[in-house]
Amino acid sequence: MRRAGFTLVLGLTFLCLPLLGSAASGGDWEMRAPMPSKRSEVAIAELDGKIYVIGGLKYLIGWTSGAVEAYDPRTDRWETKASLPGPLHHAAATAANGKLYVVGGYAPGLLVDIPELRRPMKEVWEYDPDRDRWRARAPMPTARGGLAVGVIDGKIYVVGGEAGGKAVNAFEMYDPVTDTWQTLPPMPTPRDHLAVAVLDGRLYAIAGRQRFMSSPVVVNEVYDPRARRWTTKAPLPTKRSGIAAAVLGRRIYVFGGEYKMGLEPFRANEAYDPRTNQWTEHTPMPTGRHGLGAVVIDGRIHVIAGGPKAGRPQGTNVNEVFTPSPERP
Repeated sequence: MRRAGFTLVLGLTFLCLPLLGSAASGGDWEMRAPMPSKRSEVAIAELDGKIYVIGGLKYLIGWTSGAVEAYDPRTDRWETKASLPGPLHHAAATAANGKLYVVGGYAPGLLVDIPELRRPMKEVWEYDPDRDRWRARAPMPTARGGLAVGVIDGKIYVVGGEAGGKAVNAFEMYDPVTDTWQTLPPMPTPRDHLAVAVLDGRLYAIAGRQRFMSSPVVVNEVYDPRARRWTTKAPLPTKRSGIAAAVLGRRIYVFGGEYKMGLEPFRANEAYDPRTNQWTEHTPMPTGRHGLGAVVIDGRIHVIAGGPKAGRPQGTNVNEVFTPSPERP
């Protein structure tokens, strides 16, 4: 049986007072085999114990990739898989019911850093690892890039993004079994370049930005599918977008990101504990990056790829693994 990995009403919004943890926690980083190609703004997901890195941007000129490379942590080796039917960047990926799904993103363009000139997509691609083959599925109702996804009970929840130069609060759910979409209560704060994490059957939409990287938001909004309602939790302490998130144990870890054009990306590693509504600092990433991906396998978080300069399309092939310190009861 395959294991589907983790990777994102107008409801009433209730404000919980932010509780910010000040104590820093530890954790260790190690380097693993680098990805064969250097990319940023990738889509990343885990399936059957392998990590798939999909699409993205390459080189300073912003060449768009359709490459798919899979990493096996057990052997510390990479292999090339069937490319996407078309190149994409700023897409989102996840696994459900034994398949990979890639949603949204931007089509290739020469001026990728001008939001109005980006070409948001609504295509959905499904990957069958047994056949090493992609096929098209029902498109999203709302075309967008810079979006995020999460899976709850086999359904894929697609959150936020950007289209036409504006951040959106679109929130839609895809059922891979029926190949159908459903529109859900919009996210309270429109944003793109956000991160999504699923913990205890709830979906957390964390940080991101509105239009420009210099206008980040730090909101942490959580959706309960049973109540069909959004609530607000303690915000991310560090203002940043272009981040990645992963769930390990009882915490949501948020990595990297960017703030101003041309600056070094963040090395930040901050974790949220829903039990206390607090954030804590953890050992920073060795390599600061934005547009990266994070995936959990066997109690460790693999943080892969990403851009070495804020707002620049060139990528890295970094594969760094974080092992947190043991959680307190």
